Amino acid sequence: MRVQPRAPRDRIAGVKAGALTVRIAAPPVDGEANAALVRFLARALGVPAAAVELRHGLSGRDKLVQVTGLDAAGLRRRLAGD
Repeated sequence: MRVQPRAPRDRIAGVKAGALTVRIAAPPVDGEANAALVRFLARALGVPAAAVELRHGLSGRDKLVQVTGLDAAGLRRRLAGD
């Protein structure tokens, strides 16, 4: 996943180079963008925030996220709005 902080609003921007791109309004200061990303993904996927874990990339734009309780197909369906 690729994250763009300081965006005008939180949104999923699509897939580029095989990675989901997410734009987050929060700045990348003191973990604000990471926390906003977790909250945004939890809302978008309909899971509790505790089910979304940043596994890699806490200080960079490229992140690895684990969502407990959903498989890859379920993630794609929910992100597509199905």
